[in-house]
Amino acid sequence: MVITACEGSSNHLDDLKTRPQDFDPLTRDRFLAGALVPGVFYQQAQRFRAWYRAQVARLFGEVDVLLAPTTPCPAPRIGQDRMVLDGVEVPARASLGLFTQPLSFIGLPVLSVPVRTGPLPVGVQIIGAPFREAHVLRVGALLEAKGVAAAVLAP
Repeated sequence: MVITACEGSSNHLDDLKTRPQDFDPLTRDRFLAGALVPGVFYQQAQRFRAWYRAQVARLFGEVDVLLAPTTPCPAPRIGQDRMVLDGVEVPARASLGLFTQPLSFIGLPVLSVPVRTGPLPVGVQIIGAPFREAHVLRVGALLEAKGVAAAVLAP
């Protein structure tokens, strides 16, 4: 979280200074908070990133892709700002990336596909080794062909 907060803030800092009104208030506040993270925390997080990337890379010596949930629950309804996870009410927006964050910050190719399990879809991540986007896309196409995942889910 420290890395994405700092890097997201850094990428948008000039626009935040000159046109803050162009950002969604929650996004703007998150970027501003990222700009205030101490550098020592960022350095420590970078060391962890390198270690974690090496650990995950070892997995791909044995498998081509990993499957994991994208979100901790079915998709929230449009405009829904809170949801319940494990009996606790939490902010919906901030909680949806819990399962994507540990993979996106190490730069792996990932495809999220919707799978209908009830009235609203859940997302499944197809995760590949670095530079193995073809494996990820092949598995996504296979899941779609088998009817497990759909490019567009009709109500």
